[in-house]
Amino acid sequence: MKKVLVTGSTGAIGEACARYFHDNGYFVYLNYRSNEVKANELHAELANSQTLYFDITKKDEVFLAVEGLELDVLVNNAGITKDNLFFWMKDDEWSDVIDTSVNGTFYVTKAVLKNMIANKKGSIVNVASVSGLVGNAGQTNYSAAKGAMIAFTKALSAEVARYKIRVNAVAPGLIESEMTKDLPLKEMKKGIPLRRIGVPQDVAECVFFLGDKASYVTGDVMNISGGMVR
Repeated sequence: MKKVLVTGSTGAIGEACARYFHDNGYFVYLNYRSNEVKANELHAELANSQTLYFDITKKDEVFLAVEGLELDVLVNNAGITKDNLFFWMKDDEWSDVIDTSVNGTFYVTKAVLKNMIANKKGSIVNVASVSGLVGNAGQTNYSAAKGAMIAFTKALSAEVARYKIRVNAVAPGLIESEMTKDLPLKEMKKGIPLRRIGVPQDVAECVFFLGDKASYVTGDVMNISGGMVR
């Protein structure tokens, strides 16, 4: 049975990815940091799964929990937002977002990559954002972090292709989740050519395609925004 690790499995997109991989025959490692109740509920629903507690920003925790896992796919999904206009942005609003998306992705990827290289197979999908493609006002921290994830994806893909490891990213636009629940989505969808807000399943389908199916795709970024960014 193939195995996948999804970081931030208790978030809307993380949960959708975990369910999609599970429903397509994968054993799923469900990473969580604070929402143990949700992680256990998800584990109870997914027969072939295991919860994994670790904070992706803490290197020692990551390596203790993850190093040695034999994975076919890694989904670097965990992320946070702390939006603010740049001149009012606090140091921790900047550093927390960068630490989670950039350093967290680095730690988890490094912890699992050793075995992927040894096995000469594997796939990594990084969940970035259209904010990393075009930049959003009030999100200099988030845009910088997701832009870094995209650049990381392209650079790493060039390094590990020789080991038959693929590295890709997805860049979701407006997706119904805890991160977008306070936004004026009704008005915002008028600027989306497909005239709807995305749902987590939309992202999960693309993550699965890149992680499992797209055997001749690496170093790519899939835009999932309903045409909002093009």
